[in-house]
Amino acid sequence: MSNRANIYIGLMSGTSMDSIDAVAVIFRKTKLELVACHSIDIPQQVGQSIRRLCHSGEDNIDLYARTDQVLGSLFSQVAKELMADAKLTVNQVAAIGSHGQTIRHKPPNGRPGYTLQIGDPNIIAIETGCTVVADFRRADMALGGQGAPLVPAFHQNFFGHPDRGRVIVNIGGIANLTLLHNDYCSGFDTGPGNLLLDAWCFKNTGQTFDDRGAWSKTGVSSRALVNQLKKATFFQQPPPKSTGRELFNLNWLQQQLKNFDLSAADVQASLTRFTAETVSEAIAQADFTVDDIFVCGGGTCNEELITQLDSCLAVNNCPETTSTVALGLDPRWVEACAFAWLAKQRLEKSPGNIATVTGASRAAVLGGVFEP
Repeated sequence: MSNRANIYIGLMSGTSMDSIDAVAVIFRKTKLELVACHSIDIPQQVGQSIRRLCHSGEDNIDLYARTDQVLGSLFSQVAKELMADAKLTVNQVAAIGSHGQTIRHKPPNGRPGYTLQIGDPNIIAIETGCTVVADFRRADMALGGQGAPLVPAFHQNFFGHPDRGRVIVNIGGIANLTLLHNDYCSGFDTGPGNLLLDAWCFKNTGQTFDDRGAWSKTGVSSRALVNQLKKATFFQQPPPKSTGRELFNLNWLQQQLKNFDLSAADVQASLTRFTAETVSEAIAQADFTVDDIFVCGGGTCNEELITQLDSCLAVNNCPETTSTVALGLDPRWVEACAFAWLAKQRLEKSPGNIATVTGASRAAVLGGVFEP
């Protein structure tokens, strides 16, 4: 392998807060080569600290600062382990793109919005010896944008097709769509992906996620509850739009359950249906013929969720889903690859956002550069 610095590393920790993913990628115009991938679990105590920081109330600046440092070290750890496993030297790495861990996301709503990701990039740069690009979202918000989703630009570059209308569905803690038709790209968050499923599962079973949706499958979905959940004003808002734990969280869910007497498994089944319906209904609103629907993100491991999603898509006369494996990229690593690519865009001083997706006043170069 060449010693030239042509490899980009992407680090991603999403809304689910269960792990940090790392990839090493070589980019060639509209193609990419996944050189290596690695993942580490977020320690339970760190995860608890992150969750405390996600909720408004008695904010703790000391907890914020210390968790920022701890996450910086964890991001460094996964990057160094990736480099060691792949036998990569610092001289081969052009940059590390670190998304960071989102702890607050407040989209603009009549006043400027804000977003906050932690995982100190200075620590990552010092501990790895590599240039780091981080803080991708705030430049978009400074231009009036949502700051999210940012992956559609990556999807357009690598997954678009000149003759086919395509939808890329990323099911993380929050689900989002990228709509690709001819040269046009749009996208937005559709609502909860795994977020409520994971929270309800942990509360009732002690397991951090519903493995393959097996527990959900034992329950019976409540039509009335699904309808109640879909009354959230977020679903009536037109794009561009984004959301997060600030709106959809366990407390919100428990408020919605007040007038229902359902078993825990029935609630889980209803949450699965809720995610499937909100994603499929968003796809059905596309103003072009949808030829292909590709799914990525952790939600692809939830077999029951994908089954429900395909069922809902059929009702809306849409094609069934296919994994991004068919496009040459494992669904688990798509987002980390996107932030590796965004780091490349930053170093080349090329735009990373799409204004029609985020609502920003223009395309912008995203991210700050941190040198070791």
